[in-house]
Amino acid sequence: MLRRSISKSIRLAASRPAASLHASRAFTRASYTQKSASLIAASRSFSAVPNDALSKPDVSKFFRPVEVTPTGVAIVRLDGPKAMNTISFEFSAAAKEMWSTEIAPRNDVKSVVFISAKKDNFIAGADIQDIKNMEDKTKLLPIIEDGIEFFKDMKSKKIPMVCAINGPALGGGLEWALWCDYRVCSDSSKTKMGLPEVKLGLLPGFGGTQNLFPLIGVQGAMDMMLTGKDIRPAKAKKMGLVDLVVSEHQLESSAIRAAEDLANGDIKVKIPRKPKSWMAWGIEDTPPGQSKMWETINKMVMKNTNGVYPAPFAIIECVKEGLKSSDMDARYKFEREKFAELAATNESASLIGIFDGMTALKKHSFGEPKNETKNVAVLGAGLMGAGIAQISAEKGYRVLLKDKTEDGLAKGEQYINGNWDKKLKRKTMTMHKHNQNTANIVPLSDNTESWKQHFSQADLVIEAVFEDIDLKHRVVKEIEDVTPDHCVFATNTSAIPIADIAKASKRPDQLVGMHYFSPVPQMPLLEIIPHAGTSDLTTAAAYNVGTKQGKTCIAVKDVPGFYVNRCLGPFLVEVSALAKDGAGLELLDKAMLNFGMPVGPVTLADEVGIDVSNKVASFLSNADLGVRMEGGDISLMGEMVEKGWLGRKTGQGFYTYDGKKKTISAEVKQYAADFATRDLGLTEEDVQNRIVSRFVNEAVMCLQDEIIADPVNGDIGLIFGTGFAPFRGGPFRYLDTYGIEKYVAMMNGFAEKMGPQFEPCQLLKDMAASGKKFHGPNSASGL
Repeated sequence: MLRRSISKSIRLAASRPAASLHASRAFTRASYTQKSASLIAASRSFSAVPNDALSKPDVSKFFRPVEVTPTGVAIVRLDGPKAMNTISFEFSAAAKEMWSTEIAPRNDVKSVVFISAKKDNFIAGADIQDIKNMEDKTKLLPIIEDGIEFFKDMKSKKIPMVCAINGPALGGGLEWALWCDYRVCSDSSKTKMGLPEVKLGLLPGFGGTQNLFPLIGVQGAMDMMLTGKDIRPAKAKKMGLVDLVVSEHQLESSAIRAAEDLANGDIKVKIPRKPKSWMAWGIEDTPPGQSKMWETINKMVMKNTNGVYPAPFAIIECVKEGLKSSDMDARYKFEREKFAELAATNESASLIGIFDGMTALKKHSFGEPKNETKNVAVLGAGLMGAGIAQISAEKGYRVLLKDKTEDGLAKGEQYINGNWDKKLKRKTMTMHKHNQNTANIVPLSDNTESWKQHFSQADLVIEAVFEDIDLKHRVVKEIEDVTPDHCVFATNTSAIPIADIAKASKRPDQLVGMHYFSPVPQMPLLEIIPHAGTSDLTTAAAYNVGTKQGKTCIAVKDVPGFYVNRCLGPFLVEVSALAKDGAGLELLDKAMLNFGMPVGPVTLADEVGIDVSNKVASFLSNADLGVRMEGGDISLMGEMVEKGWLGRKTGQGFYTYDGKKKTISAEVKQYAADFATRDLGLTEEDVQNRIVSRFVNEAVMCLQDEIIADPVNGDIGLIFGTGFAPFRGGPFRYLDTYGIEKYVAMMNGFAEKMGPQFEPCQLLKDMAASGKKFHGPNSASGL
């Protein structure tokens, strides 16, 4: 936790030099992607509607009629037209109208309770299109200011306000709650609170940066805002974010009772809620402590973002401003100005584009399967199969996990239970859920007499056996003999054409590729690969299962490498070409880290495995990419495989690994020096442009060849599959921002100097000539 890291760092400062301060990862460069509910909540559109936009707000569309109890508690029930309460311009106007007509003029109202009329959410966030559609972001300033004035108007009645939270209260939803005097939340597993604006390149714009830290302390507030993490009920109570945690059925009555007690003076609230320890006081409230705190926080942000995301630094500036100024109006003005600045950045536009893409990819056009998938069978209990089984069980599927041997099965179960035990320890999973997940897995081996009987109930089978076509053919035949006629067979191959595997099937229309990425529980992408004979309903079944597993799915054509690995092929070849041209291993990694990738190409090869990287590059070199796989020498990795330098898993790859420490040995340095044939004196920018141009050109080629459906699939695929710099929005948004005509000119220059492997594909040339972009109105994506 950031808060704990800051405190520990300050304590260490007394005995160690500042350079030795260490910090936990507040957030990773590639993690701005995953939870769509959090991303929705991060958008900011709570505000008054411009006067000419809506003439008469429809209060009933968003609020139930206000009830006033005999003791003077006004109960305001939020009930928007969608399944989730969200904040929009129209909602904002209705809220102002509701307050001014039903609360403000009534003398019999002594206190207010805000509660949702919906069963499972308070306010999940706002409509992100409000910001996206406003071309001139400076126009956000008066809108946000009007929103702040609304909250101040509520406070001016000088009656206690209580917020009753069940389900998500995120972004603007939590900011609403922070304007209240008292917060009660349910202990439901769906209840969570957070300010995830940073995930969209923004900051809390309606007082969040100013109202949170006085309540829970600077360190806790920075932890929440810089990570965008969700806070669960028990933690919220412990840190003072909420005042009371009750069961769902007690939520309303408890909130009403708290409102009555506040109005009567029986409950008195203090800010901050929790008394500060002497250590927290020393860190947050003394000049030396604050100086060291901000130094530590800035180091954490730089370490984990490489300085390429402006939002964390803007959040820091807002809180600093809040600490030094007692003028609340000036503080809110500073906050909204920073918000408007962020909203106008390419980084925010890119992160919002990722959110739009994730939303779009939740839907598909393949229809709905005739049979609901309830029982998922997984063949192979290695790391891949065990990971697939884990995420399936967590989402409520009955999982038949089968391995050839009992030893292999035991290792798979150990891996799964180990992951769940870690969640228990971190308190991100309850023991009840742990037991429930464990009960969802049925362990089977060849020695289990009843395994065929179990498989007779399977709705979808996912094989994760070794990459051997003969083995996969035997598995297809064996499994189809024991599964029901409606059962879908999915292969997790990363390279073998799906059509080749389907040749062994008696139901080829029910066979499809489902390519997961390792480690499965962490990697968010799933490639769905139908072959030419796969039915749409089969594809739909795979897509639905993947989505329920928590994956973002993209449908990909059945070609060598599919999409992600196909793009990585030229990438890997160019890395070897740069090594031949004298680029050092450290330079290769540093250049791509500074571009915004989560790891450099040298580290990536070590993490994936030199043998695996070499296999992918060798396979694609013999596939259909032609000249696009030329220009380098993949024997760089082939010879390393012969030496047994397979990467982190063997302790030796490009780097030598000693626990968490990694270094480049003299032997590897000499190996790289011997591999080089010349020294071009390459700069960091040279390395970036050469690697990235090969990467993005192949992505556009995949669009040209209809391997992917559109630029949205292409952007999401490489961000979630390879960690392509999220703040750049993916390869297609990156090209739009850079300038396609300018990029084509750069690639043509490379082609003249270094060969045809750099020649831009025809679609890229056409886009440059037309002046069109991949994203935006009248573009290839329409987004």
